[in-house]
Amino acid sequence: MFTAERAAGAGMVPVPCRVLRRSRETADCCTLVVEAPGGAADFLPGQFNMLYLFGVGEVPISISGDHRQRDRLVHTTRAVGPVTQAIQELRRGDSVGVRGPFGSAWPLQQAQGRDVLIIGGGLGLAPLRPAIYALLRQRRRYGNITVLYGARSPEELLFRRELSLWRERRGIHVEVTVDCAGRGWHGRVGVVTRLIPQCRFDPASAVALICGPETMMQYAVGELLAAGLGADNVYLSMERNMKCALGLCGHCQLGPLFVCRDGPVLSYARVERLLATREL
Repeated sequence: MFTAERAAGAGMVPVPCRVLRRSRETADCCTLVVEAPGGAADFLPGQFNMLYLFGVGEVPISISGDHRQRDRLVHTTRAVGPVTQAIQELRRGDSVGVRGPFGSAWPLQQAQGRDVLIIGGGLGLAPLRPAIYALLRQRRRYGNITVLYGARSPEELLFRRELSLWRERRGIHVEVTVDCAGRGWHGRVGVVTRLIPQCRFDPASAVALICGPETMMQYAVGELLAAGLGADNVYLSMERNMKCALGLCGHCQLGPLFVCRDGPVLSYARVERLLATREL
């Protein structure tokens, strides 16, 4: 018999969790901090949860917090639909349902002893942030660490305070750019992929972690492959069309893969031919 206990164990039943804090990142993005289900979060950098707003619906959201803070879960969302819009209106003490964690993680263990290049575009910095936390905590285990981050405008940059703090830390190189800006911006202007040729990394063994709009990721991969990085050392977070998180509904099917179940983190070598196939 398929009982409620079995459903919960299979990740099908959302667990009500109390909202601890909601903070505004940009005009349409916010970061939500909730109590961990059962009081102890257990996830790996790169994984995602399903957030359920009772009476509204459910959405997959990458975890953007530190996986060592086990008493809470952090998610950064953009208001693009009814559920994410409702998330923007939550207050301390409100309840949100959580299912997860789901999916594959960034290959941080395999990257030990290698240079690590992190490339984020727009909201794509959120799924990469837990990996940055982990890399900095174990800094001596890695080679050069470079973070490249781009947004459409200065007003759309995420985690601005943390970006400044990371820039000041030894052992990590951070570059931020925007597509366009007014006179008040004194940083770089241009797409983030143009920064790749200026980075210091050993193409024979470096590992790249990329998340952002799919077009941006394709161009980033092109630059990395041209620099000599192998396709099996380039990892993408493919968060397209995920719906159920269990590979049952088929919405996120990518050829023989289900992004929610086999991803969202996938090596470019694994998805190269699939991404080249045009949808009809």
